[in-house]
Amino acid sequence: MQEPVLDFGEKLPPGINPGIRRALVHIERNFTDSVYLEDLAVLAGLSVCRFVTVFRRQVGLTPHRFICHRRIRHAKALLREGVPMAQAASEAGFFDQSHLSRHFKSICGVTPGRYLRDLTQPERPRAARGGYVQAVAV
Repeated sequence: MQEPVLDFGEKLPPGINPGIRRALVHIERNFTDSVYLEDLAVLAGLSVCRFVTVFRRQVGLTPHRFICHRRIRHAKALLREGVPMAQAASEAGFFDQSHLSRHFKSICGVTPGRYLRDLTQPERPRAARGGYVQAVAV
C-alpha cells in the first residue's frame, strides 16, 4: 500500500508552493465533504490544468487521488474503532459502502472486510489457511 507523500501529522516540507499548501490545508479540513477541483485551483491561484500538474509534481499524487488516500486513512481509523462499514464510508466522505470498498481495494490492495479480519486474526501458517501442502516421502 502506498500512502500519500504528505501526512498532516508532520510539518509540510518547505519546498511546497504556497498555493498548493493552501489547497492541502483546505483538503485536510474538508476531505469528508465534496472538494471541488475548481475551488482548489482558485485557492492555489492557478488554472485548473496548471493546478493539477503542479499539485502532482509537488505532492506525488493527483488531487483526486490524494483526497481518496486521505479518506481511506480516515475510514481505516473508523473501522479500527468498530464503526460499521457503511457508516465509516459515509463519515469518510464516500457515497456508499461500495464506493469505499472500490477505493479501499485500489489503494490498500485488500477489501475493508479483509482488512478488518487481518486486524483481528493473527497470522496463520499457509497450510492452516487451506493452501496446498506437498506430502514429503520419508
